[in-house]
Amino acid sequence: MTGLFSRKPIAEESSRGLVRSLGAGDLIMLAIGAVIGAGIFASLGTAAAGETGPGGEVIRAGAGPALILSFILLGVVCGLAALCYAELASMIPQAGSAYAYTYATLGELMAWVIGWALVLEYAIGNVAVAVAWSGYFTSLLSGWGIFLPGWLTHGYFQVTLASDPAIRALAETAPQFAGFPILLNLPAFAITTAVTIVLLMGVKESIRANAVMVIIKLLVLAFFVVVGAGHIDPDNYKPFAPNGFRGIHQGAAIVFFAYIGFDAISTAAEETKNPQRNLPLGILGGLGVCTLIYVIVGVVATGLVPYQQLAGADPLARALEIAGLPTASWIVAAGAVVSMTAVLLVFQYGQTRIFFGMGRDGLLPRWSTKIHPRTRIPHISTILIGVVVGIGSLIAEENSIYDLVNIGTLAAFFLVCIGVLVLRMRQPELKRPFRVPMIWLVAPLGALACLFTIAGLPSRAYQMFGWWMAAGLIFYFVYGYRNSVLRTGRPVAVDEWE
Repeated sequence: MTGLFSRKPIAEESSRGLVRSLGAGDLIMLAIGAVIGAGIFASLGTAAAGETGPGGEVIRAGAGPALILSFILLGVVCGLAALCYAELASMIPQAGSAYAYTYATLGELMAWVIGWALVLEYAIGNVAVAVAWSGYFTSLLSGWGIFLPGWLTHGYFQVTLASDPAIRALAETAPQFAGFPILLNLPAFAITTAVTIVLLMGVKESIRANAVMVIIKLLVLAFFVVVGAGHIDPDNYKPFAPNGFRGIHQGAAIVFFAYIGFDAISTAAEETKNPQRNLPLGILGGLGVCTLIYVIVGVVATGLVPYQQLAGADPLARALEIAGLPTASWIVAAGAVVSMTAVLLVFQYGQTRIFFGMGRDGLLPRWSTKIHPRTRIPHISTILIGVVVGIGSLIAEENSIYDLVNIGTLAAFFLVCIGVLVLRMRQPELKRPFRVPMIWLVAPLGALACLFTIAGLPSRAYQMFGWWMAAGLIFYFVYGYRNSVLRTGRPVAVDEWE
C-alpha cells in the first residue's frame, strides 16, 4: 500500500524530451482554441432546453434563459480550480497536466486514476466534438444545396439512442449488412484524420493553425452577437428559470463541457518558454476571456428564440434560422466548423502529451515516449489517438459522451484542488512562482464546487465512469504497477524513433 502512494519528486525542469517554444500569447490562444468549441456551439442547446430519452422520460431539466447563470456558476467553479492549476503548473512545468501534479502530491495510484480520467477529457471528449462538428458541417453543406445521405452522417448509437423519431427512422431506411443497419458518421471520421495529419507536422505548425482558427471563431461569435442582438425578443426571457435552480444546476453539469479545455494549457508545460510566468497567465487569462464570451453569447441565444427551440446539434445556427436569418445561420455554421476543428486539434495535442508523461514514468508502454527526430513530437501516440478517435466518431452518440467526459474532468479538477493543499502542508518550503491567494478557502471551495457540479449529472454518467475506472485499474495493476520507474528505478528512454 505504501508503494501505491509513493510520490514522484518535484523537478522544475525536464532535461529530456520536448522543446520549449511557446509563449504566454500562444497559451491564451491555445486556451481559446480548446475551450470555445463544442460546448458553446453544441451542448448549449441541451443545457438550455433539457434532454429527454427515447421514451419521453426526462433525463435532465433545462436551464432556460437562466443558462447564463449556469455559465457564471461554472466560471466560478473552474476559476477556483484554475488557481490551483496555476500554482502547480508554475512549480511542475512538465508534460502531463493534472496527472503530473497528482503524482507529486498524492502518489502514483491517484496519479494513474487522474491520468486515466484525462483520457476521457481529451481522447473520448474529442469523439463528441467530432460528432458535433459533423452536425454543423452537414448543415453547412445543406446551405450549398448538398445533401448527404443520413446513414453516412449519423453513427449507429447516434441514431438508436436519439429521442427524435426522424433520426431513429434512419435505422429502417439505411442499407443493411448481416441484418444490421449501416450507420457511419463519415464527416466526423474525415475531420479527425485531417487533424491528426496537421499534428504530425509539428507543434509550431499546429499552434499557427490553431491561432488562425481562433481568430475566425472569435469573429464569427462577434457576428452572432451583433446580428442576434438586433432581433432579441424580451418575451423569450420569460420564464427566466423555468426549472428553478435544478435546471441551472443540471444545465451547468452538461455545459461544463464548454470549459474543459482550459487545462489543456498545462499539457503544454514542457513546450512553454518561462513556464513559471507564462503558464499561470495562460490558464487564468484564457479562462477569464472564455467565460465573458460565453455569458454574452448565452444572453443573445436565449433572447433570439424560445429556449425550447435551441435543442439540437447546432443551436446557434438553428436560432438564427428560426429567427428568419438564413444567411447569418450559414455564416455561423461555417464558423462553428472552423471553431470545433480547433478544439479537435488542441484536445488531440493534449492527450498525446499526457500519454508522453505517463509513458516516461513507465505506466504506459514505451511507444508513448517515442519522439520523431524531425518534428520533435510524440508521433506514435498522435497516430494511435487519431485512429481511436476516428473509429469512435464513426458510430458514437454525443450526449452520453458529454456526461462521461464531464465527470472524468471534474474528478481531475477535484484532485488538483486537494493536491495543491496537500503540497502546501507537506512541503511549504518549495519555491512557488505563483501562489493561490487564501489557499485554505480557495482549494476546499474548489474541491466542493467540483463535487457539487458532479451531482448534477444523470445516473448513467456514474455507471459509465465506474466501468471506465475499473478497466483502468485493471490495466494499472497488470502493466503500470510492474513497470513504474519510481518503483523499479529503471528509467524509460525518451529517444528518437522513426
